[in-house]
Amino acid sequence: MSGAARGSAPRALLGGARAMACALFVCAATAAAFPVLAQPAPQRVVPQSAAQLRQSYAPIVKKAAPAVVNIYTRRLVRHRDAGFLFDDPFFRRFFGEEGPFAQLQPERQRIQNSLGSGVIVDPSGLVVTNTHVIRGADEIRIVLNDRREFDAQLVASDEKSDLSVLRIDKAAGKLPHISLANSDQLEVGDLVLAIGNPFGIGQTVTGGIVSALARTTVGVSDYRFFIQTDAAINPGNSGGALVDMDGRLVGINTAIFSRSGGSQGVGFAIPSNMVATVVSAVATGAKLVRPWLGASGRPVTAEIADALRLPRPVGVLVEHVHPEGPAAAAGIKVGDVITAIDGLEVEDAEALRFRIATRPVGGAANVTVMREGRHRLLQIAMLAPPEVPPRELTEITGGSPLQGAVVANVSPALAAEMSLEADQTGVVVVEIKPNSRAQRLRLRPGDFVLAINDEQTPSVAVLRRAIGRASAGWRITVRRGERVITASITG
Repeated sequence: MSGAARGSAPRALLGGARAMACALFVCAATAAAFPVLAQPAPQRVVPQSAAQLRQSYAPIVKKAAPAVVNIYTRRLVRHRDAGFLFDDPFFRRFFGEEGPFAQLQPERQRIQNSLGSGVIVDPSGLVVTNTHVIRGADEIRIVLNDRREFDAQLVASDEKSDLSVLRIDKAAGKLPHISLANSDQLEVGDLVLAIGNPFGIGQTVTGGIVSALARTTVGVSDYRFFIQTDAAINPGNSGGALVDMDGRLVGINTAIFSRSGGSQGVGFAIPSNMVATVVSAVATGAKLVRPWLGASGRPVTAEIADALRLPRPVGVLVEHVHPEGPAAAAGIKVGDVITAIDGLEVEDAEALRFRIATRPVGGAANVTVMREGRHRLLQIAMLAPPEVPPRELTEITGGSPLQGAVVANVSPALAAEMSLEADQTGVVVVEIKPNSRAQRLRLRPGDFVLAINDEQTPSVAVLRRAIGRASAGWRITVRRGERVITASITG
């Protein structure tokens, strides 16, 4: 507290005493006219020292800040530049990076530098950060709060949650670290601190409150479930720590909503419970596998809630149940409304995905469903998604328009990897090779190949046979999201 603030405190208390005296006089006069009991004045104590006036987050910062690091990355970028030819759309079509004559351009190289933040979560030197902070990096350098510098290696990366784990090389002894809190215990209004390296100026601490929980409309990762805070978060804070008043990690700062590029009081952090699933897999040396629900649906809107006579629009209306999945085995049916997982409310489909994803494979979860106006509690096993049918990963070769497309049969395991809906079946495009006919056809990963020359292609084996039949022309039907696209190619 500043000196001016300290000096004004006694005067404020004195003014309050005068006001109190006036209030008592009025009450006494009123009591003479009306038979009411006067309330005793509350006891007020004047601070006896500057220490009694001081409030500070310094103890929390001293506990947490040493474990928050700066991350610097270097990346060698190679690109081909057609120079002035790019000014003309005609030449750009042929000499651009995807054009047929792209290889004729001279190759240039440049070093791309980026910065961000990270959090040491284990004394052995495990550091958690955002995947987008270190994506494509050739070199990763970590700088501790005490200015020690280390090289770091990427241990694991999870694109779905935008979380990556690094390991500090040649760490001397135990390193400072932050313990993880249970983010499900956070409440709106709780005080939090954000620690990171905004704009590369060095470690910075900002304070605020939890503005909202379970934000599922922020599309910066596949798992859209964020803590919202008004603690100032700026470029460079990504991967930094959001800590509670006990100095424990409650989230990894990830994104901001901004019209200017700077903080406007709306920041988002990945909850620590999601961080824990990624760190646990790394610590045990296991592959990160998330449970398979085997059911999908849509959020309950006001109209749906009214039709089903629900008290309010919350939950997920089940529209599809895999016959061999855990949901079916637990007794979940089409038409049920999933309202909670282990007692934690499920507001929409994104919240349901998050709740299932943060449960360990091999355990079980209690699912609350609304059926025929009554709540039912069902126990569902947390099982890994199966590889059925086998994916049969295949690169299409030859002279068909699909040449250069890598396709596979969709299984629950592949659907989980590619963030597809649980009820998807058929043949999906997994990868597109550069400078291929499939690329020129503008196919994308995630497209479903429905038919070749009007012949349905429910599996990779059928697709190969359909392509193997020579044809003077091709008619290819693809589903992309909710759209079905048919392309006719001659020759």
